[in-house]
Amino acid sequence: MPIKNRLAEMHAEITGWRRDLHENPELMYDTHRTSAFVADKLREFGCDDVVEGIGRTGVVGVINGKSDSRGHVVGLRADMDALPILEATGLPYASKTPGKMHACGHDGHTSMLLGAAKYLAETRNFDGKVAVIFQPAEEGGAGGLAMVEDGLITRFGIKEIYGMHNAPGLPIGAFSIKPGPFYAATDNFTLHVKGVGGHAAKPHATVDTTVIACQIVVSLQTIAARNADPLASIVVSVTSIRTESDAWNVIPEHVELRGTVRSFDPVLRKLAEERLKSIVTLTAEALGGSAKVDWNPGYPSMVNSQAETEYAAEVAHRVSGVVDTNTPAIMGGEDFAYMLEACPGAYIQIGNGDTADVHHPEYNFNDEAIPVGTSYWAELVETRMPAA
Repeated sequence: MPIKNRLAEMHAEITGWRRDLHENPELMYDTHRTSAFVADKLREFGCDDVVEGIGRTGVVGVINGKSDSRGHVVGLRADMDALPILEATGLPYASKTPGKMHACGHDGHTSMLLGAAKYLAETRNFDGKVAVIFQPAEEGGAGGLAMVEDGLITRFGIKEIYGMHNAPGLPIGAFSIKPGPFYAATDNFTLHVKGVGGHAAKPHATVDTTVIACQIVVSLQTIAARNADPLASIVVSVTSIRTESDAWNVIPEHVELRGTVRSFDPVLRKLAEERLKSIVTLTAEALGGSAKVDWNPGYPSMVNSQAETEYAAEVAHRVSGVVDTNTPAIMGGEDFAYMLEACPGAYIQIGNGDTADVHHPEYNFNDEAIPVGTSYWAELVETRMPAA
């Protein structure tokens, strides 16, 4: 595995940064300590410009190459935020904040990009500029959109942009990527069902919201089974059913259901929203009740550009020799989608080995992936903007 020697030498140092970040997780846009840590490191490395406050708490560092004859700028993005999860790893560097945890590996993503930034600032073996981008609020806060709306792409003149995420189950040293739709659009819904409550022994005197809710759950599955092309990918999941009563003998007056819709095709995404609203309201009406739908649009589908995907795969192959270029699409969401809507680019997955899955209380980023990830970033910049 052709890891860059300098980055191999930095492995312990980058691991130290990662474990410090792991101990001090921060949520959404409240990444004040993390953002300051990143900005301080970038200045220490000698970045030519360090800008804070992009997208509220995002940080961008600019590193100039040996010359700028090409006038090209490559963007590299890492996410910084953690999750509201109680950590159960038992690690000596486990979260110091109960209920907050780096359960998705953003501590590793941030540290790998910092390592690459240090290397690139030292060597500057490229012709152009690189913008290292540290983003808050990937976990549901649309920090990627906030940074784009704050001028990320235009302000720094970024011509192509790349992201990376660890993948539990994929071996250390391996990568996976695919062109086109890679991660799904993520929409959420809350359904408010109203009937007439009463005694469970007298259902005829009520409008039973439990029956309505159950009928809605079953009927929503027809969106995937009967409205979508069988070759298309869509998930409609009801994940929560709540009532105002836990009594054995009470038919509740109100039931709240929550769930998510995942899709890739914008047309199918819109169809799913329309069919869901129709099924919910008309099913409730048919059974004597009523229902209101709160539809919450989430991240769009993340779509990798063809050319940039080929560049990324080629670089990953040079670094490790193990790249799956036709990996299955993923129904999870990723707000790097907003950056890819604004600029050509590609998102790749890097192996995290045999670990707990992301968003699990026993998950931990695998530090053995650090030399591979940092070498990928560095090689990507030196390949896309070779020194004149």
